[in-house]
Amino acid sequence: MTQRCPNFDRVAHIYRWAEYLSLGPLLERTREHHLPALTDRRHALILGDGDGRFLARLLHQNSTLQALAIDTSATMLQLLRTRCTFASDRLHTQQTSALTLHPPPGTDLITTHFLLDCFTQPEVDALTQRLAAQLAPGTLWLVSDFAIPAHPFLRPLASLYIRALYFAFALLTGLHTSHLPDPQSALTRAGFTRIAHHQRLFGLLYTELWLLP
Repeated sequence: MTQRCPNFDRVAHIYRWAEYLSLGPLLERTREHHLPALTDRRHALILGDGDGRFLARLLHQNSTLQALAIDTSATMLQLLRTRCTFASDRLHTQQTSALTLHPPPGTDLITTHFLLDCFTQPEVDALTQRLAAQLAPGTLWLVSDFAIPAHPFLRPLASLYIRALYFAFALLTGLHTSHLPDPQSALTRAGFTRIAHHQRLFGLLYTELWLLP
């Protein structure tokens, strides 16, 4: 399997504002939609949370949660640590790829917000299979991402938007991926069951909770 190594250090300091310029607060609201369902989690594996806005909210609402945040970008991790200073005793970070890590013992929550679209389908398949084999029953996987809506009028507009995003990230970070993978099929094959789904912009954005029975 060939690993992609885009450099997100280049966009770390503008990432938040780029989000707001493209879709306003909708990406952030999508990430945070399922926060109320996570209050009983104890050990979170946070994959590619960027500058840490979601993780800060998660740690604020759950004062006993321990979190390991993974990212390939040193700058993103620094921004994340700064934003989560209030919970530094409950936070660990590691600069590595999600494609090679192993979940710490006791992990009961995995989050991938707008991360899996950086991987190819074979990479998403391998990631979900490998992590599922090391997780205990009852683990939740929270995934948020882009999708192409089913509506025939919206499909071409959404496809154009997604292509533009991939083009921009290819220029800015060196990202090689150019097509959305299908996390749903990968998570299903890995043994997870979808227990919640929410979408915005007619399905262009979605967030889901998956449970390992």
